[in-house]
Amino acid sequence: MGDFLVYTIGVPLTFVALILGIALAARRILGLRVGLVRTALACLIGLSATAGVLSGMPSPETTGALGTVQLGIALLVVIALLTLAEIIVPTGSVPPPTEWWGALRRRVARARRYSRITAIAFRHGLGPYLRGRERTDTGVARSLRLALEEGGVTFVKLGQVLSTRPDLLPADVVAELTLLQDKVPAAPWPAVRQVLVAEIGAPEEVFAEFDETPIAAASVAQVHRARLKSGEDVVVKVQRPGVRRVAEGDLDIVTRIAASLHERTRWGRAIGVRDLAAGFAAALREELDFRVEARNLTAVRSASAGTSVVLPRVHQELCTARVLVMERLDGVPVRSAALDSVDRDALARVLLDALLRQVMLHGVFHADPHPGNIMVLGDGRLGMLDFGSVGRIDAQLRSALGKLLLSVDRGDPAGLRDALLELVARPDEIDEQQLERALGQFMARHLGAGMRPDVEMFGDLFALVYRYGLSIPPEIAAVFRALATAEGTLGALSPGFNIVVESRAFAEKQFSERLTPESVRRTLTEELYSVLPMLRRLPRRAERISSALEQGRLGLNLRLFADERDRSFVVGILHQVMLTVLGATAGLMAVLLLAADGGPQVAPDITLYQVFGYHLLVISVLLGLRVVVTVFRPRAGT
Repeated sequence: MGDFLVYTIGVPLTFVALILGIALAARRILGLRVGLVRTALACLIGLSATAGVLSGMPSPETTGALGTVQLGIALLVVIALLTLAEIIVPTGSVPPPTEWWGALRRRVARARRYSRITAIAFRHGLGPYLRGRERTDTGVARSLRLALEEGGVTFVKLGQVLSTRPDLLPADVVAELTLLQDKVPAAPWPAVRQVLVAEIGAPEEVFAEFDETPIAAASVAQVHRARLKSGEDVVVKVQRPGVRRVAEGDLDIVTRIAASLHERTRWGRAIGVRDLAAGFAAALREELDFRVEARNLTAVRSASAGTSVVLPRVHQELCTARVLVMERLDGVPVRSAALDSVDRDALARVLLDALLRQVMLHGVFHADPHPGNIMVLGDGRLGMLDFGSVGRIDAQLRSALGKLLLSVDRGDPAGLRDALLELVARPDEIDEQQLERALGQFMARHLGAGMRPDVEMFGDLFALVYRYGLSIPPEIAAVFRALATAEGTLGALSPGFNIVVESRAFAEKQFSERLTPESVRRTLTEELYSVLPMLRRLPRRAERISSALEQGRLGLNLRLFADERDRSFVVGILHQVMLTVLGATAGLMAVLLLAADGGPQVAPDITLYQVFGYHLLVISVLLGLRVVVTVFRPRAGT
């Protein structure tokens, strides 16, 4: 057999045919698409090892019955090596040689950036927290803010998102993260011009005038004044050169850090740090695509129709992934506006009414209405800017949010509990009576006689929600973030303006409008139209059911495993069980046959029973390898 194998290896065409045959056999036996290079290496190692093992056995020329056994053993060794290789380094996990250089460069760049971020964290005293130590120092909030600011655009954005989650982070951390600034020096004009030329063409060909000096600059983009050839004044938002590449590298690092914190720290698992990182990555990638912002602006502009708040019009034909062109609003930011001659309370109510209409009636709203994004226009109206951050909530969440505000207005703990459980991801087990008592204490503390409710009370509400193991959906967290941000803007417009009281009044007004005779009639008519087809079919179905019951023919049809995923899961489990049973049965029969005495002699020391036993043993091991591969590399959906 050894001479046979050496001869086989020495003939290239025969060896290639052997590799193809073993690759096909491994693919059929193991259920894997094994590469030819991996199969060739396994053949070289396996056949060399098998040659030594089989040197003491009779050759096929003297004992022909053992030829298939020896080939089976050789195949078994090779497939065992392939199985081990698949478990350690699965097929596809190593890039092809043509991609090694690019992958190596990306890995080196990521390692360099990761080292820089880690150095920043340690320099600000955050190293112990990354290793799993619980938070004990009072200065960690400021250290975290400074580290995020030094980390650059992605980490500043991450801090700003975390500042909206008082249900997950301590109050001092949230307060410190709200101070994060996203201001950087403007990018040089030649680099900005290259972006414009690549996206929409040369500025002098597209615009009648273009101001090379930006009026605002941030870490993601900067804004320039311009005038279209039609004479309309516009602003052009241009993405900073190279920011997407930096952000993608940083997002990879954020994802890896989140996974590490989830594995190493208790607090990371408690706040769901991996899900937070995934949501943040998706939001930032949207913000880096200005076409998404253009769609957001169009949606919010439609939701604001009927209010006196002005939103700029988008020039869709000039908008790309890195350039956004929109109408220029003539005004000044709220903090810089002279408001002595205007009704401040009226302006604040107009702004809050527009925001609440966006949230409660249309489900699409400006998620970052800070004073820099709200302008006082020359005609005394308010304008909104910067729609990179827009929130969306569905009808069910809007209804639950309205019920929550009404329950707060009525001081109803039971109603607040029901509305809250509609808003949050409800756990399997929760003591609703105890939650209601806690909400009653919360309302007594914040809404009692002589108390002045404010946005800070929602921070206590989030803390209570977290204590009971409830999870606030990101969409609702975005609503409260927008309201908390708007409180500062409303305070700048009208000092002392109470956003909670006005929001409760808005919710009560909307609820009252739904109770007018005309509104009730319209609602009943819509509901009747929806149920009318079912009501028309109901008598016939009732007659069929009663007739079948009278004649003893009433039955119930159930479709088990109607979902393809359920069927695939059950088939996969049965497949593994059958392979295990067949492999164990073949192994047991092999042991019995190898231990049996008697039978026709096929060699001086080997009987026919033992030959069958050897064959069954090879089959048993092959089936066992198939089960092992299935366990270590489960199919999708199982």
